[in-house]
Amino acid sequence: MRIFVFGSNQAGRHGKGSALEARQRYDAEYGVGEGRTGNAYAIPTKDRQLRSRSLGEIKLSVDKFIGYATAHPDLEFLVVKIGCGLAGYAEAQIITMFLDAPSNCELPDGWRGR
Repeated sequence: MRIFVFGSNQAGRHGKGSALEARQRYDAEYGVGEGRTGNAYAIPTKDRQLRSRSLGEIKLSVDKFIGYATAHPDLEFLVVKIGCGLAGYAEAQIITMFLDAPSNCELPDGWRGR
């Protein structure tokens, strides 16, 4: 099974960007801002007031995701460029958070092996 990994907000208002795609195509549940929901996994890059979270806060959520992906080797995870759209971070600021992603994670082009 393939799981869509997207950038979310802590309130789980999946209204724009990859979060909207997760809700419309992968059954992400409105109101679930972090973790597995439907055939998706939410990594919050914005807080409940829709302000960008700090890189340290995002890293904690990415680490939770990596733990989940590692514990579920039977699943495939399609990771999008979280934090690089509406949250406003540069790819270079996010890529290093995924260095320990297991092989069942399909990362965006150029994100693996840096």
